[in-house]
Amino acid sequence: MPNDVRDLPASNDGLYRFLGGSPLSVAFRLILLSILVGVVLAAIGFDPWNIVHSIRMLFQRLWDLGFDAVNWLWRYFLLGAVIVVPIWLLSRLFGAPRGR
Repeated sequence: MPNDVRDLPASNDGLYRFLGGSPLSVAFRLILLSILVGVVLAAIGFDPWNIVHSIRMLFQRLWDLGFDAVNWLWRYFLLGAVIVVPIWLLSRLFGAPRGR
């Protein structure tokens, strides 16, 4: 097999394989992804300079939002019950008896 020639790996082949592409394209993708994730994190209130405080505030807001949802649900329940319960009670009192 004297005609078999092995290609030696190029010096950048390991780097390309490690990065998953050319260094310039990988850097560009990482920059775009970082900007996108930064926008999402800023939308939910994260601050890059005080990340621990931002995480604590996120959980505090989620906790408060949960109780606000319960408060909202309770208010609508009471508002609807003011109408529904008396109508139900009147229909029970004045409704015709049903045989079994």
